[in-house]
Amino acid sequence: MFSIGEFARHGRVSVRMLRHYDAIGLLPPACVDPVSGYRFYQASQLAELNRVIALKDLGFTLQQVQAIMAEKVSAAELRGMLKLRRAEIRAQIEAETTRLARVEARLLTIEDEARAPADGVVIKRLAPVRVGELTGVAAGYEPEAITPVIQPLYCDLWQRMAGAGVAAAGPAVAYYQDTAAADGAIVVHAAVPVVAEAAGDHGFNVVDLAEVDSAAVIIHHGSMDDVLSTGQALARWIDANGYRSAGYAREVTLEWSADPDQWVTELQQPIYATRG
Repeated sequence: MFSIGEFARHGRVSVRMLRHYDAIGLLPPACVDPVSGYRFYQASQLAELNRVIALKDLGFTLQQVQAIMAEKVSAAELRGMLKLRRAEIRAQIEAETTRLARVEARLLTIEDEARAPADGVVIKRLAPVRVGELTGVAAGYEPEAITPVIQPLYCDLWQRMAGAGVAAAGPAVAYYQDTAAADGAIVVHAAVPVVAEAAGDHGFNVVDLAEVDSAAVIIHHGSMDDVLSTGQALARWIDANGYRSAGYAREVTLEWSADPDQWVTELQQPIYATRG
């Protein structure tokens, strides 16, 4: 038998915690001296204590721990709970990491607002181009909605082009369109210039992108997850120079590597003049 202090040391918990567990009936001592009131524990109760601590660390309330302990949870069941909780925590970390990245992007944009409209913007004509493409639907136009849709589309498109023996005739170009839905969803076009007949079964669509008479163009360096600041700098330039945007910008990948921070992308925003 162990005194409460000895049992606490062996279990690597506090005496206060053991007293609380006793008070709520979660882990009562093996016996209590009727004269002194001292609590004594058996070594076999360390297994119960370990289960209590493990369940509590998994996020269960003490009331839930009591209910689970009453069902005599096994080590295998605890292992299953641990795996499930681990997956939940990883998902939470990923969600929080994404959320913090969005905040960082917005903060960078806020810090850029005090600056003059972007340098390096040019206006040019976009020639018509034939592209092979696959399409999908994203929940919105924000980067965190676009990225998980467009990346698999491009992976699939490159494989299909290789299987059809169709080579790329220029850098990849992504473009977007509104859907008929009122929930903000947009159609994502993952496209690559090709020399191929529009008709025929290629395993992907072959379409012609129309000429754009006038587009304001800016270069974005880095991951497209961080494109917000560059895109809004371009918007400020467009407004300051008496133009209006005409639809979504095209995104032309000038340089690509396995490291997204090394990407170079040309944003091509169709525009029209609002003053002569």
